[in-house]
Amino acid sequence: MALSHNSLIRGFNSIYQQAPRLSPSDHKDFICYCLAWHNCVEKHHDYEETFLFPAIEKATGVKGIMDGEVEQHATFHDGMEEFKKYLLQLNRGKSKFSHQRLLQIMDTFSKPLHDHLTSEPQSLLAVRRYSTAEKPIDLVAMALDTGKKSVTAGFVFSTLPVFLLNMETVQFEDGMWHGVFPPMTGPAKWVMTKGVPRWHQSWWRFVSCTPDGRLKHLAV
Repeated sequence: MALSHNSLIRGFNSIYQQAPRLSPSDHKDFICYCLAWHNCVEKHHDYEETFLFPAIEKATGVKGIMDGEVEQHATFHDGMEEFKKYLLQLNRGKSKFSHQRLLQIMDTFSKPLHDHLTSEPQSLLAVRRYSTAEKPIDLVAMALDTGKKSVTAGFVFSTLPVFLLNMETVQFEDGMWHGVFPPMTGPAKWVMTKGVPRWHQSWWRFVSCTPDGRLKHLAV
């Protein structure tokens, strides 16, 4: 989960850092990139509340065990919605791009979002205390199993690259997850990290990492 959340944070940072340096010709693609990041965060939290958290509740037998995380989601919901609203206005030509306005909106939810993304992995780790030899709780397997239920073809082609291509795995925790997470190898990994991003490839030039999980220079 820490890797996933790091990806969302890097996505946020890639938007925040590049927005002031854009040229007018970048705006259309950048707006789509921002919308993809928003959708990624939104779907991630929808998946948690709809599939993962209920699965954890069932496995532990503790009703409401993840209610604190759901409450945290609410702390940045309104700011994220304003972010989306502004981007959709831009995408429809109803507003003129202003990086000042974009960053102003992002500032309204940056702290609660960051606080949540950095604290939730510890909350999930705490679930291990309910795991026993007779009834083990494998959070990674649980997350992967429930995650499959929220993935659609539309998500794969219009959103997933912003997640996979902002995921740094080479340096994080001395590379212990490099080649391990996301759990893809061979042709499947190539398809997801290099093949799929050929759709809307002009959007993904704003990502912060290479397909093999290394940090790269930002596009602008």
